[in-house]
Amino acid sequence: MVTLTGTVEAVDLANRVVTIKGSKGRTVELKVGEEAKNLDQVKVGDKVVAKYYESIAFRMKKPGEAEGVKTEQAVATAKPGEVPAGVLANQVTVTATIVDISPKKTYVTLKGPEGKTVDVKVMDPKNLEMVKVGDQVVITYTQALAIALDKPKKK
Repeated sequence: MVTLTGTVEAVDLANRVVTIKGSKGRTVELKVGEEAKNLDQVKVGDKVVAKYYESIAFRMKKPGEAEGVKTEQAVATAKPGEVPAGVLANQVTVTATIVDISPKKTYVTLKGPEGKTVDVKVMDPKNLEMVKVGDQVVITYTQALAIALDKPKKK
């Protein structure tokens, strides 16, 4: 998990775009969905705190297990009148075939259900001791973003 802070630089209510400048000077534009009810409370100069989470997990595929791609998404926002905040989470699960393992065991090449291949860096080479070219693995990629205004609490 990574925590980022920034300051609102611009708010375009008509197009629902908020421009945030991070603590290291980088600027990012965020498109805010209609489900966010309190965008009108966001003002230039407001402090923003965002937490970003990303993970990748894999497991061996069992014989006969369903193949393909499964996608899930969850969204939650503040209620009308509350401090603007929101959470967005995405999770994709895909079955892939190992088509190559680097000699130094630093990456594997995976082929997905649509025939596309991708090289994936191996974080722990010991994980490759239990797989071989031709094996199928189920990979789950998860990412989540929580963002909220960092308004001081009223006394």
